[in-house]
Amino acid sequence: MNGGRREIYKEITACSLFGAMNRNGERFSGEGVIRAIANMHVRGNGLGGGFAIYGLYPKYEDYYAIHIMFEGGNAEAKRETDAFLNANFDVVYDEEIPHGEPHGARVENPPLLWRYFAATDKKGADKNFSDDDYVVRKVMEINTGIKDAYVFSSGKNMGVFKGVGYPEDIAEYFLLDKLYKGYIWTAHGRFPTNTQGWWGGAHPFSILDWTVVHNGEISSYGTNRRYLEMYGYHCTLHTDSEVMAYAVDLLMRRQRLPVNVVARIFAPPVWTLIENKAEKEKKLLTTLRMVYAPLLMNGPFTVIIAHHGEMIGLTDRIRLRPLTAGVRGEMLYLSSEEAAIRVASPELDKVWTPDGGEPIVGRVNTGREDEIISIA
Repeated sequence: MNGGRREIYKEITACSLFGAMNRNGERFSGEGVIRAIANMHVRGNGLGGGFAIYGLYPKYEDYYAIHIMFEGGNAEAKRETDAFLNANFDVVYDEEIPHGEPHGARVENPPLLWRYFAATDKKGADKNFSDDDYVVRKVMEINTGIKDAYVFSSGKNMGVFKGVGYPEDIAEYFLLDKLYKGYIWTAHGRFPTNTQGWWGGAHPFSILDWTVVHNGEISSYGTNRRYLEMYGYHCTLHTDSEVMAYAVDLLMRRQRLPVNVVARIFAPPVWTLIENKAEKEKKLLTTLRMVYAPLLMNGPFTVIIAHHGEMIGLTDRIRLRPLTAGVRGEMLYLSSEEAAIRVASPELDKVWTPDGGEPIVGRVNTGREDEIISIA
């Protein structure tokens, strides 16, 4: 489809994902990304859409950009949040996130959306934590302790913009193609399966500069959530996908595991296949299955994971949800459909479908072809 407004009721393996990355780190407008995700309009139902943009705040690139939504425009929640942030951070600037009129953009009941640019102001025992760990702790305190306040983006020089509507509506509401440029854009059109559609529950999900857009259903959510809670993460956004963002932060940022190992944790081979591997690989896979069993993501999924300098695509081990990759010059594209990539870039140097459970990785400033193929 062309992303028009004709109402139809159809879903094809649900949800739409799209990612675009300039591997030279050059910033570009999101116009092509918006058209590409709109081309997959039939994969959503208007209950959620969103975007993550990297490199959009060069003026405040050294500060954490904290995006917060206040449900129902709760003024008391904002006053309490302002006091909390000023007590725990050095806030250098804050403002309402620019947006258009809800009616014109076809979105309903938007919350009050505010952004703060802040540096850490650690005191006492908090000095024992890194800046990033400190920010994670404070995000969790806001999300669990201040009624109607939800931090939905908290990284440096990046931002998440999301809400209830089709992704093209969300892009129009936040004026994304007019106000921002970035070197990585990811996008999502939501078709909620067993969770409510609300502004905080739209994708991407984010902590620090890590973002995840997800197509599928995480049936292991309860086990995943309880494991993550042991490390200080709290899932408050009422959706199974939130665990993926926190698991990525735990494994890749805090524990510094490489992406090919993380892929084997999220989507490991079945035991019968592990038994037939060479001894060294068999030992590694067996260890991962035993140590990280609670972070196995059971159920069908495709995710696009991004953080500064890197974009990653990964499916479940038997590809129950689709993923296509394409390359044109310095641009890497990841999408639920090849057709959407062709909207953003009609001519491609290469297009392919990765194997199940095999990550596709694009990195800035390498220029190496082997950085954008399956790396298992």
